[in-house]
Amino acid sequence: MRTYLRRGLAVAAVAVIAVGVSACGKAKQSGGSDNSGKGVSASQGFKIGILLPESKTARYEKFDRPYLEQDIKKLCPKCTIEYRNANQNADTQRQQVDSVLAAGVKVLILDSVNYKSIQPSVAKAKAQGVPVVAYDRLATGPIAGYSSFDNEKIGELQGTAFLKAISAKGSPKRGKVILVNGSPDDPNAPDFKKGMHKILDGKVNVGAEYDTTDWSPDGARQEVGGAISKIGAKNVIGVYAANDGMAGGAIAALKSAGVSPLVPVTGQDAELAGLQRILAGEQYATIYKSIKPQAQAAAEMAVAFAQGKKWTNGSDTVNNGTVSVPAKIVPATTVTKDNIESTVVADGYWKASEICTPAFAKDCAAAGVK
Repeated sequence: MRTYLRRGLAVAAVAVIAVGVSACGKAKQSGGSDNSGKGVSASQGFKIGILLPESKTARYEKFDRPYLEQDIKKLCPKCTIEYRNANQNADTQRQQVDSVLAAGVKVLILDSVNYKSIQPSVAKAKAQGVPVVAYDRLATGPIAGYSSFDNEKIGELQGTAFLKAISAKGSPKRGKVILVNGSPDDPNAPDFKKGMHKILDGKVNVGAEYDTTDWSPDGARQEVGGAISKIGAKNVIGVYAANDGMAGGAIAALKSAGVSPLVPVTGQDAELAGLQRILAGEQYATIYKSIKPQAQAAAEMAVAFAQGKKWTNGSDTVNNGTVSVPAKIVPATTVTKDNIESTVVADGYWKASEICTPAFAKDCAAAGVK
């Protein structure tokens, strides 16, 4: 059994421990069947809440939502879904938790906007006998289960790809690199950052580093543009960006500053625009996270927990500072121009026809994407 301990959440979770104990008694550690004390029947159907954090990143509406809904329907044909998207607003998401609880959901799949401020909402759901499955981002509070990726390992994959790219033309210390990390409100961001630093520390010269609020591409563009002005365009040898949206912002800043040829830029999420930039030679790599098994595990947990059952289809656990719960930890893959066809296209994540629009037809042909 693999255990993933999130020490950074422990302090933030102290307040919710008190709330959870006073409202529900001492929290058990099984993370599933103890959440309501009484289950509902899948044969009769029940309501399941799905709360996703934002829609700027293409994956949530294009992949996560339909995968979750499809898997739930397979497991519980008579179940209905209460869906909400918070559009990157933590206050909105807390209101949405109240909304779906009032609508009578028996279980909640939650991808938090802000893992700290969502604590009272998680505790409220627990107090009402509604288990919460933390999805993609680990929330604090008395959650019942967790489905995501090994985010520190993803940071290591990003760092390794970035180091390889900037070393291709000489010493990785021959100039300065710019590091653009994810939003401090996202509990995954520190793990990406930690994994990346594990690979890069001592091997590169960092000219500037940022934690970018809301994973904003515009914010990344401004940050990288400011860093280039201070460092000097000729001294920048690469930009690490924690996701593809910010990689796009970083590339825009490099172009505006007249950096030519473009230096290596990395990202994450295998977004369509990111893959097209990789084919065009503007972005070096991204990280492909297979959302299907992540969504399937979350759906399985939700249907099981609502019925007062345990989820046993996995051997991982995670501790969020409040409880240790069953978890599904899905591996990720580095994607470069050389393996787009064998990863995202082969898995059906993106169709070749979606990637290879007329503007990228020649690039696709050269990379064997068809």
